[in-house]
Amino acid sequence: MNDFGAEKHYRTLNDYYRQKFNTKVYKIPLNGDFTCPNRDGSISIKGCVFCSEKGSGDFAGNREDTLQEQFKTLKSVMQKKWANGKYIVYFQANTNTYGPLEKVKSLFEKALQLDKDIIGLAIATRPDCLPDDILDYLEDLNKRTYLTVELGLQSIHNKTLDFINRGHDLAVFVEACRKLRSRNINVVVHIINGFPGESKEDMIETARFLNHLDIQGIKIHMLFIQKKTELAYLYEKQSFPLLTLEEYVDIVVGQLAVLDKNIIIHRLTGDAPRDELIAPKWTLKKFVVANEIDKLMRKNHIFQGDHHE
Repeated sequence: MNDFGAEKHYRTLNDYYRQKFNTKVYKIPLNGDFTCPNRDGSISIKGCVFCSEKGSGDFAGNREDTLQEQFKTLKSVMQKKWANGKYIVYFQANTNTYGPLEKVKSLFEKALQLDKDIIGLAIATRPDCLPDDILDYLEDLNKRTYLTVELGLQSIHNKTLDFINRGHDLAVFVEACRKLRSRNINVVVHIINGFPGESKEDMIETARFLNHLDIQGIKIHMLFIQKKTELAYLYEKQSFPLLTLEEYVDIVVGQLAVLDKNIIIHRLTGDAPRDELIAPKWTLKKFVVANEIDKLMRKNHIFQGDHHE
């Protein structure tokens, strides 16, 4: 039995928000002008091989604008599509807990006051950037607003983490999850499919592993090659195979089948800005990817959690 409805065979973020807040909820991606220990020399200066110059914040606000200006600009874009709703401020670019507590606190408190319809914060960060003073503050923040911390994992396989120059191993990620959940903070995990050397089963194993960590959500991305990244340099030097749309859809359906049915699916693919993308071009068609996933799940009568052990 399932309770996902006729259209989707997995637990969607949109449905979750509507059930929880009884309205449409939008995420407004802002740039808090943070850096990253994997780019400023604390760990390395190259960063993760796939990361853009904007620290994975290509669709976030302009770092040169104030938070108020960024929010106002992006809210006006949202309102052209949907007139009514509530907002979650999403600190997306770079590592948003990497800095002194005073800066983190100041930005997050300001963000909550940007608009009367803001109901929460989503904070993207690295698992190795959660010191105790930041965790204590997030625990307090979590009691006052709807808080989600998004952690980049990408893969559970340490050989892959080494290849992408992640700067930490799986054990660091597991400990970060434990610390956040011990404070009752919602955790959303980012994973990427298509790394060189990983098989379909390797990628499904990454999804299956997350069932043991008490996470609340997941974002599934496709590996794409973006201009001015270390990965682009490696790809130009010696191109490696990238997943086809059909392969990616098959893998994601396999991942959804093993994921605990209570984990919220925040994203099923990712894309780069059109003029920055080198390959694969099919990642630009996000709606096509989602539709193909839906079609395959319906065709094979597969629901999220069907193969959860």
